Amino acid sequence: MNVRALHIADTRQDVSIVALAETLGQRFAATAAAADEEDCFVAENFAALKGSGLVEAGVPEELGGGGAGVRELADMLRTLAHHCSSTALAFSMHTHQVAIPAWRWKNQKVAAVEPLLKRIAAERLLLLSSGGSDWIAGSGRAERVEGGYRITARKVFTSGAPAGDLLMTGAVLEEEGAEPTVLHFAIPMSSPHVRIDPVWKTLGMRGTGSHDVVIEGHVVPDAAVALKRKAGEWHPLFQTIATIAFPLVYAAYLGVAESACAVARDLAVKRRPDHHVTQLVGRMETELRGAQLAHRHMLEAVTQGDPSADSVNEVMMGKTLVAAHAIHAVELAMEAAGGAGFYRAQGLERRFRDIQGARYHPLQSGPQALYAGAMALGLPVSRIY
Repeated sequence: MNVRALHIADTRQDVSIVALAETLGQRFAATAAAADEEDCFVAENFAALKGSGLVEAGVPEELGGGGAGVRELADMLRTLAHHCSSTALAFSMHTHQVAIPAWRWKNQKVAAVEPLLKRIAAERLLLLSSGGSDWIAGSGRAERVEGGYRITARKVFTSGAPAGDLLMTGAVLEEEGAEPTVLHFAIPMSSPHVRIDPVWKTLGMRGTGSHDVVIEGHVVPDAAVALKRKAGEWHPLFQTIATIAFPLVYAAYLGVAESACAVARDLAVKRRPDHHVTQLVGRMETELRGAQLAHRHMLEAVTQGDPSADSVNEVMMGKTLVAAHAIHAVELAMEAAGGAGFYRAQGLERRFRDIQGARYHPLQSGPQALYAGAMALGLPVSRIY
């Protein structure tokens, strides 16, 4: 694969982003278990990512970045996930927030995103996604004030919150006689009206720092509102977001499944496999291949024309299949490993917990099936999310 070369500030040499992710990942693996056991954000890992050049990997070269495309970025995240699930998943939230404006700048000639992309490259800004709060319906309240909008909101599942510079988010404006409108904007995490509520105590992905971000009265100027759209209805920008973001997010989950299966293989060999164990490993490998093939389909959907309801459908079907096959592969990995896999020291039970997060991103299984069914029957999908 042709991957871009990035400059590494601390070593003064050029390497591919995947090779760099492998090098950093080996370092991150040493602290993955501790972050999990202590519910501790992987802060040192994010500092290393900022210093490495990976933060700006997806920014076009012409704007000062690494010029990596979606497929390369997915390989980077999958590689990181082999070593630390939480780092990969949290970093995928920044990575897709860079990849989307980069795609719009390159493919749709959207000049408005250029200042942000240049800032990411020059300042190594870390972007936070409030996707868990800000799906199609939007969340939070925007109140019109002189010169802008006062925002009150609680943004849940904000992965990487302790390390973030800008929160890419939105709020709902409700005014008499008008339909609810979602406003989109960025808020600096340094604002005195923004705070982190450290509520992230979870089954898995414990090191992602996916805390709630609380916004209490921050005023967004009129000029800083990047988009206004109807609440509760798909907008063309969200078709772009869904098409590009989820192949990156699910690259992290695929990497978790691949690493779990690798651990299980090593443990199964030590068991002196009989026919039963061999069959379990075979089933595990088949499920893993299903996840890999489904993820490949997600990536292919990114390159097949402009984002649309069709590309959303293809990506979301792929997402459901990646999740189902990856979760089942890790379940079989636990069984194939035998009792040894039950010990925390092996790292398999942590990956078993981490892979469960694949269930919860939109479109979840019910809405995804409804969307796919409506597409197949020629029915409207604009309000299925």
